[in-house]
Amino acid sequence: MTTASLSGAWGPAVVPMATAIANLIELAQAAIESDRDTARACITRALTLLRGARSTAKCEGGQLADKRPRGGLAPWQVNRVAAYIDNHLASRIRVQDLTALAKLSVSHFSRAFKTSFGVPPLVYVAIRRIDLACELMLTTEESTCQIALACGLCDQSHFCRVFRRVTGVSPNVWRRAHCADPKSAGDRDDRYREVNAIQASGRAMA
Repeated sequence: MTTASLSGAWGPAVVPMATAIANLIELAQAAIESDRDTARACITRALTLLRGARSTAKCEGGQLADKRPRGGLAPWQVNRVAAYIDNHLASRIRVQDLTALAKLSVSHFSRAFKTSFGVPPLVYVAIRRIDLACELMLTTEESTCQIALACGLCDQSHFCRVFRRVTGVSPNVWRRAHCADPKSAGDRDDRYREVNAIQASGRAMA
């Protein structure tokens, strides 16, 4: 078997990557004594495939691969924007700040954000704030006024309006319904179902 036939027979487009590399190593082992050139060609080809796989893994692991919904944000933009929002829920979050993180114009960013997250930027921020508020109501004894401030909402009345818009009920009603026994596994399951419902409600608002 020649070097040219090896390159055509064992290319990654013909068989899966792992199978191609395994076959090349087996060929090299079989030819090592009788045909050193073929063995060397097999090993070279296997190393090339391995290096390509390693480069792809690094790109995907570092969120550098440009895999995105059509017209949406790149993975690094999604990660950076989502992390910023979660880390700044207690303070004011402006679309201009998010736009600067993604290095896009405001109009382009708003369209791409909705494509990637399913809702406009400020609706997503509201959902994340109410998600945090639900967690605080389940895990602390803080008043709704204190929780409002911790979630970046200017006062209790503003908090109540946003909470009702997202969940359909007032914070006090939600808290009474979910905090009868917050340590039980059943209530923890309700908590996850409620968060999913909040997110679905937010998408419907878009």
